[in-house]
Amino acid sequence: MVCFRLSPVPGSGLLLLCLVLGAVPSYALELNLTDSGKATCLYAKWQMNFTVRYETTNNSYKTVPISDFGNATYNGSFCGDDHSGPQIVMQFGSGFSWTVNFAKESSNYLIDSISFSYNTNDSTTFPDAKNKGVLTVNESVGFQVPLNDIFRCNSLSTLEKDNVVQHYWDVHVQAFVQNGTVSTKEFLCDQDKILTTRVPVIPTTVPSPTTTPTPKEKPETGSYSVTSSNGTCLLATMGLQLNITQDKVASVININPNTTNATGNCHSKTALLRLSGSNIKYLDFVFAVKNENRFYLKEVNVSMHSVNGSVFSIANNNLSYWDAPLGSSYMCNKEQTVSVSGAFQINTFNLRVQPFSVMDGNYSTAQECSLDDDTILIPIIVGAGLSGLIIVIVIAYLIGRRKSYAGYQTL
Repeated sequence: MVCFRLSPVPGSGLLLLCLVLGAVPSYALELNLTDSGKATCLYAKWQMNFTVRYETTNNSYKTVPISDFGNATYNGSFCGDDHSGPQIVMQFGSGFSWTVNFAKESSNYLIDSISFSYNTNDSTTFPDAKNKGVLTVNESVGFQVPLNDIFRCNSLSTLEKDNVVQHYWDVHVQAFVQNGTVSTKEFLCDQDKILTTRVPVIPTTVPSPTTTPTPKEKPETGSYSVTSSNGTCLLATMGLQLNITQDKVASVININPNTTNATGNCHSKTALLRLSGSNIKYLDFVFAVKNENRFYLKEVNVSMHSVNGSVFSIANNNLSYWDAPLGSSYMCNKEQTVSVSGAFQINTFNLRVQPFSVMDGNYSTAQECSLDDDTILIPIIVGAGLSGLIIVIVIAYLIGRRKSYAGYQTL
């Protein structure tokens, strides 16, 4: 556990902020906020990511995914006093800040408001931004939680305002902690309540009834690209099939590339391909660089209208697919599954992607997936054939000996 000593706050004494590192799963935010008596006053674990859409100097728009919170600081977080409620303040990346304000009301406490700020003066994160400066998006929440209850919401929540999309999930938070002890009594968000009441407890020996989706033909292969000021910076060719499960009803949707738009952006360490269509608000593929010499698919975000008319949203920024060396492309012609969550998987066909180091708008040499690698089949087939031949010879030999032995007995 790493603790940060903060500046004194009137009425609260010297505060100590403790951040637990190395926890599983890895949260964007995980903290115990303590008062001058070293008693916990606020506890929070919170998964999140953000997407910012901004206008460029040539009047086009770019989208930036933000999901790296590795160097976060928490200056300004405090337990609250007679004049102000508790507050979480987090600074991360190049000029990003995120603030949650809490308030107390009778027998409840409120997650009162959430604000997110970003600085378009950072030309690395926001290249060619037309409007420079620090921009802030404020969202009034006003969500009430009983005092001495911990709020829990594992389901995905989305806030969208002023070109900023905020995704939150796996949230555990308690403000106004009583007697320094975090409560074990949970107050669920509405989405988790629905899941809790609708999903019956079924014995492990009996399979859970799930509607089987109608089999779909293979999706049409589409070609997508992202361009920057230096030309094409990302290439993708793939057939996409979405597998969605809602309320135990499964559906399969093939993406039609002829009615799908591709946008995105490219940076030195991250790249985004965003697909959108008639029923898909966005389907984001976020790529990242690891170990300075390889790339991989790190994140998938989706928001779309499902078959029953509701909005289906899922985000996962802890993936590890499509790994290949920088300067090459990744290819997998066989059907491959990207498991984003238990309720959402993507089947890919005839896949080839290159999110970095694209030269002259063409793919570089491809690293093939193991599913496409048939070279290992040759020794397996040869070995199996030889083994079968040996078995036949042994059986024939034993039968021959038995017949010879039986003949001598009759004489």
